Amino acid sequence: MYDTILFDLDGTLVDSGLGITNSVAYSLKRFGIEVWDRTELYRFIGPPLHESYENYYGFSPEKAKEAVEVYREYYRKKGIYENKVYDGILDLLMRLYHAKKKLIVATSKPETFAKQILRHVRLEEYFSYIAGSNLDGSRTKKEEVISYALAAGGVTDLKKAVMVGDREYDILGAKKAGIDGIGVLFGYGSREELCKSGAVFTADCPRDIFSFLIQ
Repeated sequence: MYDTILFDLDGTLVDSGLGITNSVAYSLKRFGIEVWDRTELYRFIGPPLHESYENYYGFSPEKAKEAVEVYREYYRKKGIYENKVYDGILDLLMRLYHAKKKLIVATSKPETFAKQILRHVRLEEYFSYIAGSNLDGSRTKKEEVISYALAAGGVTDLKKAVMVGDREYDILGAKKAGIDGIGVLFGYGSREELCKSGAVFTADCPRDIFSFLIQ
């Protein structure tokens, strides 16, 4: 059914919760905000960072931009390495790769960071293209990243492409870009969130993704 599979990064390929929440907590502390419950910061995993600072802490666009820069002070040195590949993902990628599927990463994370992470966790070789946002804050909306990834990957038949992600942003972004979306339940989104967004399938584990794709 699908020849091209796009994957989100955070919450889908790798559990990056520790690095992201540590970076957010570091940045908020700079603005006099202490966070005692780390789970409050999980909502930063997925959407563009500047939007999260604005939506969840009432930062102005200018202050949110400053917060992102402070976030990156920690992230560049430590946070980028504070993640781990989900169990079953390596096997999934290997099997899809050998099944001649085109694999692409489409993340709202800056592209340079995404490439560095995938190189660090040794998954980079399975992807024909790694697409992300720009460091200047442009191309952060998921539909923009997906459209860019499809174009850069030379994908023209949208009916044969699908996006795999753990949040509503992935599924809604896929729909806006003209492709289907698969939701994963081992990340940071809920089944209700993913189904409501229009996921054509929800996977409890990476093995379920393979079973659905290779029917």
